[in-house]
Amino acid sequence: MKDFKKFIRNVPDFPKKGIVFRDITTLLKDKVAYRQVIETLYDHYKNRSVDVVVGIEARGFLLASSLAYKLGVGVVPVRKPGKLPAETLRVEYELEYGTDALEIHRDAIEKGQKVLIVDDLLATGGTVAATCQMVEKVGGEIVGIAFLIELDFLRGRKKLNGYELLSLIHYDSE
Repeated sequence: MKDFKKFIRNVPDFPKKGIVFRDITTLLKDKVAYRQVIETLYDHYKNRSVDVVVGIEARGFLLASSLAYKLGVGVVPVRKPGKLPAETLRVEYELEYGTDALEIHRDAIEKGQKVLIVDDLLATGGTVAATCQMVEKVGGEIVGIAFLIELDFLRGRKKLNGYELLSLIHYDSE
């Protein structure tokens, strides 16, 4: 497997002082690295029963769409409030300073469908935990959660006990 970490750009003090933003656009623009990421995810999930891939706004859409295409299944977006046109289910979740919310179409996933959730980065786990809650409320069965990057030092994995997780790149410290 390729060393995907070398394709990630570190942007200090973004979005605020003291944060190092892990920018995946530098990986996405590299046709070989991007293809290898999708192939690696595909190889991990190709023999599992997956009916639909859920992508979390916004960078998760890029990975989820390509992986869903490769798996031959549908893709479902999870978005910030007010972005989806039909009836939605909304879940609010805690941030470090306040709350946020996500929405999914109520009819996006059929009861019993096997769902793979994909996002670019696991930090504190709030966003993906809210996504899991929504997927299960609309009847989906989560077969796995995949990330390109996991910030291990933020321990987001703790909020996802009971789910199978795959992260391709790990950062042990800021």
